[in-house]
Amino acid sequence: MAKEQAVLEAHQESLDYGLFSPASLHPIVNPDQCIGTGNCVEACPEKDVLGLLSGQAMPVSPARCIGHGLCERSCPVNAIELVFGTSKRGVDLPRLQENFETNVPGLFVVGELGGMGLIRNAFEQGRQCIELLKLKPGPKDSGELDLAIIGCGPAGLSCALFASEKGYSYLVLEKDGIGGTVLNYPRKKLVMTAPLILPGPFSLMEREYFKEDLLEIWKGLVDEFKLHIKEHEIVHSIEKSATGLFEVKSSSGVIKARNVVLAIGRRGIPRKLGVVGEQLPNVAYSLKDARHYEGDRCLVVGGGDSAVEAALSLSEEMGTTVYISYRQDQFSRIKKDNLDRLKSAISTGAILPFMRSNVLEIKNSEVILSLSDGETQSVPNDFVFIFAGGTLPTEFLQNCGIKIDTVFGSKNRKTKTN
Repeated sequence: MAKEQAVLEAHQESLDYGLFSPASLHPIVNPDQCIGTGNCVEACPEKDVLGLLSGQAMPVSPARCIGHGLCERSCPVNAIELVFGTSKRGVDLPRLQENFETNVPGLFVVGELGGMGLIRNAFEQGRQCIELLKLKPGPKDSGELDLAIIGCGPAGLSCALFASEKGYSYLVLEKDGIGGTVLNYPRKKLVMTAPLILPGPFSLMEREYFKEDLLEIWKGLVDEFKLHIKEHEIVHSIEKSATGLFEVKSSSGVIKARNVVLAIGRRGIPRKLGVVGEQLPNVAYSLKDARHYEGDRCLVVGGGDSAVEAALSLSEEMGTTVYISYRQDQFSRIKKDNLDRLKSAISTGAILPFMRSNVLEIKNSEVILSLSDGETQSVPNDFVFIFAGGTLPTEFLQNCGIKIDTVFGSKNRKTKTN
């Protein structure tokens, strides 16, 4: 009885904080098949995603799911599926076949862009993509590659590793550096994964890693296997020539390849607020190291995990004044640990919140906010950090010829595991 009461309380909390409406991948339970073993509840490392009520599994906080898939695999009667979107809320995804190939022959998508953001899943998709890639034998022109890989996060790194193992000619192009999006995470941010066996002494056996430790593992793989990677390389376009070769136009020239794998994130470029002063040099869309802002006055804009983690990191620095502006009346869709820490920081005055507020104008030493009562508020400020999310790089994908589908509760593209 106490366990069911805890499930009901967790379910109510998910409703209160907007965690019952998943933004992407999440589990659904077939009540006609579920026999109530509880295996799925025990298997989920996130906790409170699923719970047992009246002898059956049910979604409790689906928005907390990050796609481990352990619940699905632990069910003895196949009563659980991971799906994208809901019947009311769709998710835009590139159209893919089982081998991760898009509607454009020879052009593949793996990792977060295809909906699989968890490190282990992204790495497995990279491996599977290369395993399923059947390169046709034939002569190659000088400088022609078997494979061009765009992005060097876990999916792109995996593609490079296994392409190298198979003896394919390849090159990875990364707009930032090794690690991709992880590079822009705040210092000491915990990154979640699941056990993953990697070649050499680089396996990931812990559930969480600090950003810095994870990047060291990635760099160790690159050095150990001498992977071919060009960092700080921006890809402008991907076109297929009349000869069937892809021409990848980047900041340093054109690369010709027989196949291309897109292993980039879903966010494209950061979403901007479109307000006066947003172009000023004291405005940023990520926070790498809060130590650089010790003693400054900082405003964080946003209410998701990225915004909250940035505000918390800044608040830990000596003498730093931290404000957070969020357009809603309460923080939602954030991890419970982040929510608990945020509440504590607000209660002690370490973070000063402006709820139901919007940025009107950014200046060099102040930000003007509009408040819910129609009034405006001037906030003294040195730096602004905007975490308004990002959008799927739809235009880039469409220019590549890739078709985008909006899916409503569609089944997960399987990521097989060993």
